[in-house]
Amino acid sequence: MSEANEVQGPSLYERIGGEAAVNAAVDVFYGKVLEDYRINRFFERTDMAKQAEHLKTFMTVAFGGPNNYTGRSLRDGHVRLVNMGLNDSHYDAVMEHLGATMRELNVPEDLIGEAAALVESVRGEVLGK
Repeated sequence: MSEANEVQGPSLYERIGGEAAVNAAVDVFYGKVLEDYRINRFFERTDMAKQAEHLKTFMTVAFGGPNNYTGRSLRDGHVRLVNMGLNDSHYDAVMEHLGATMRELNVPEDLIGEAAALVESVRGEVLGK
């Protein structure tokens, strides 16, 4: 049995700058997503203020911050989009925008890699696989 969980350092959430960093990243990220013809159609009927709040809460939890998430599962939250054709190519575009956003906000590459690995780990859930 590993003792690693007991000797943990600061979470990714803390290392990237906490709430202010997550809020800034989500705002920049959705600006990029909504300008991208490959994926912006998935957000045509979306209340973007509500969507941004969902993503901020989700990223906070996923990156090891306080867990105040009470929404649907990733799978349930993306069913409508999967039914619209959401697939790996779209997920790749989202990953691209996440990395670009974090670079724009001067997040160190090692932390971008950690964030990307976390987001990649839920690909199957989001895509309903």
